[in-house]
Amino acid sequence: MIKSRFLRFSALVLISLNPIFADEEKTVVQGHVFAWPFLDVAKMQPKGGRTRGGEVTLDPKPSEAWNLLQEKAAKPERDRRAILAMAGDYRVSFDFIETMGFSENYEPPAPYFSWGTEHIEVIANEPEFVSLQHTLVMFFKDKEGKQMGPMVMKHWRQDWRYEDDDLHVYIGNQTWQRRKEKEVAGLWSQAVYQVDDSPRYEVVGRWFHRGGVSTWKSHNCWRPLPRREFAQRDDYNILAGNHQITLTPTGWVHMQQNEKLNSGAQGEESIVGKEIGVNRYERISAPSLVAASESWQKTAPYWSEVRSKWAGIYLNEESFSLKSKIDGQKLYQHHFGYAAEVEEKGYDAEAGQKHARETIEKFLGKEETESGKY
Repeated sequence: MIKSRFLRFSALVLISLNPIFADEEKTVVQGHVFAWPFLDVAKMQPKGGRTRGGEVTLDPKPSEAWNLLQEKAAKPERDRRAILAMAGDYRVSFDFIETMGFSENYEPPAPYFSWGTEHIEVIANEPEFVSLQHTLVMFFKDKEGKQMGPMVMKHWRQDWRYEDDDLHVYIGNQTWQRRKEKEVAGLWSQAVYQVDDSPRYEVVGRWFHRGGVSTWKSHNCWRPLPRREFAQRDDYNILAGNHQITLTPTGWVHMQQNEKLNSGAQGEESIVGKEIGVNRYERISAPSLVAASESWQKTAPYWSEVRSKWAGIYLNEESFSLKSKIDGQKLYQHHFGYAAEVEEKGYDAEAGQKHARETIEKFLGKEETESGKY
């Protein structure tokens, strides 16, 4: 019963248009659409969430991490301070707009917007390695305006490693391949993982500290389709682009410049469109997101086993692929269902290790085609 309830909730979150629930009450007004100033505003109202979020209180004070970042320090310590400054409780907003397209009679799709509340916790802090775990803590309003929650769900993770020359990069078709970086002096890799700790993308970049502002600028990299579009678009299969992460006194901003690529089996590529994105993390003082840490304390041993299994794959495999479903469920559903039982009943180390490793092993391998070949 616990598992089925949790899977229904996680499916609602992860298979919907977006992973973050947002206030869908939007008023159509006359005005200006960014990047498309002559389009009908009514046709460019953002798509996104379907439920109403609770009220939040922004924290206007510069954080202690921000103040520490202003102090002089040599690399890589100052870079590490910038990475650690991303931890905290936030209202997170996600804004994307397609700026150009290359099909005949192209019409821009509606922009995308969603928001939610998220806790970011430091789960590893070493001189040349930092790991940050994101957790959604969601409060909803029903039709009568009554607030419900918190609903807690493990979200994505980002790992940062200094002068990392051993990457696993996305090459398309749900496949990742080892790549050795030649020039990594002074650079940090950022590895981004899905909600179930399976890989998404990994890329290197450099931190710049100038004029009191700290910004990380990445190289270009490929990524699988984002969740906001994989159920909506079938005209491209690769999201390629670069990132900038900039710390502010009260949070941080993640900016993206992306190309939507259609990559063929023979290596041919066509650019379908281009977009820009701004993900804004604004620190909050209310509501309390302490439920994230409470949940994490109970489930962390299981997720540690999941990460350990993946670490072995990265160490030993030159390339690997992932199947989309096993026994009618996606990888995150298998993991989330088990984690829900752990949170309710407690953790058995031997059983947890077995489940984590066997689950991931089932998903390794290419999808079988209609012809029966892999």
